[in-house]
Amino acid sequence: MKGSTLEKKNSRIGWTMVIIASVLILAFSYIPMVQAFLLSLKTGKGNNLTFGGVANYVRMLNDTGFKTTIGNTLFYAVIQIPIMLLLALLVAVLLNSETLKLKGFYRTCIFLPCVTSPISYAILFKNIFATDGVVNHVLLSIGLINSPIAFILDPVWAKFVIIIALIWRYSGYYMIFFLSALQNTDKSVYEAAKIDGANFRQSFFKITMPILKPIIFLTSIMAVTNTLQLFDEVVNLTGGGPGNATRTISEYIYDLSFNYVPNYGYAAAVSYVVLVIIVLITIVQKKVTGDHDE
Repeated sequence: MKGSTLEKKNSRIGWTMVIIASVLILAFSYIPMVQAFLLSLKTGKGNNLTFGGVANYVRMLNDTGFKTTIGNTLFYAVIQIPIMLLLALLVAVLLNSETLKLKGFYRTCIFLPCVTSPISYAILFKNIFATDGVVNHVLLSIGLINSPIAFILDPVWAKFVIIIALIWRYSGYYMIFFLSALQNTDKSVYEAAKIDGANFRQSFFKITMPILKPIIFLTSIMAVTNTLQLFDEVVNLTGGGPGNATRTISEYIYDLSFNYVPNYGYAAAVSYVVLVIIVLITIVQKKVTGDHDE
């Protein structure tokens, strides 16, 4: 009887926690999502909104600001994410080595940038890539350039400065996911492969990569989502300039809501398009990686 009573008590506690969590998620996530979708169907300025159907979505087809910012954001994603995840994976494999000394120190140093304030490291990268900064000084000293490059003020170079900053900041964050998966892998698998004559390359592609496949899928989705929501780095580093050369879709949504004449309906519509893009990319990644339920 005591066991039955304890089981019922634990069941009630469990269901109570699930219900509370479900109510909070419904109240603070799903209901606002529905409200945002309904808002995206309204047109007007400020609070003077009227139902406009799909007018906001049609407007995007001719909106150069939307096209430029979504193009910039996707450019960051295509260039930065593969490099960042590959770097994070390689570093995780190196730090998982049993022969490496001071692993804790190296892990801390590599992870530290992702907890750095966006403003602090924006100032750091502004100074590094300034016309009188370290990068220009090195390039001039080895003769690769004849005059300093205004990295932050150049439409092309400014994008790559942001990409380098993102890789520096977030590689250590995604390294933790790969490293956790590697540390939970039974070492006897690698020992058996080594006995069978497998070299490092064969072990990496035949053992490590299949083991990390779910983590690669998870981190790639997280990276895509975070990049499509990119805001702090661009605002602090370039302010979206020069012109709209580095401006992201999140910055555009913010401007539509707060910096321009408030157009909440259109801002909500743009936000939903970003959501659809994330869902579509997730589906494609799932198909490509073959990560599906058998």
